[in-house]
Amino acid sequence: MSTNSVKRYPVAPGVQLRVRSGPGTQYGVIKTLPTGVRVPINCQSPGTWVTGTYGTSNIWDNIGNGEWVADAYVMTGADGYVTVRCG
Repeated sequence: MSTNSVKRYPVAPGVQLRVRSGPGTQYGVIKTLPTGVRVPINCQSPGTWVTGTYGTSNIWDNIGNGEWVADAYVMTGADGYVTVRCG
């Protein structure tokens, strides 16, 4: 059985999403993702409120070790949490 069962979600069309070092806009930008990518969501955490393509949310998605993106730019198909909370 594969341990890599984390679902990948599309980033909003035309958006170059900033990846931050923590769940909020006060954290530094690590890198910027190219348009058209899909991101894994390992877990989610509340953080800074952000208004994006898919509404306003304080949910942040952990996409890697120390890598966070605002859920308001990720098409999860839900307004709330879609996986476990981090921590």
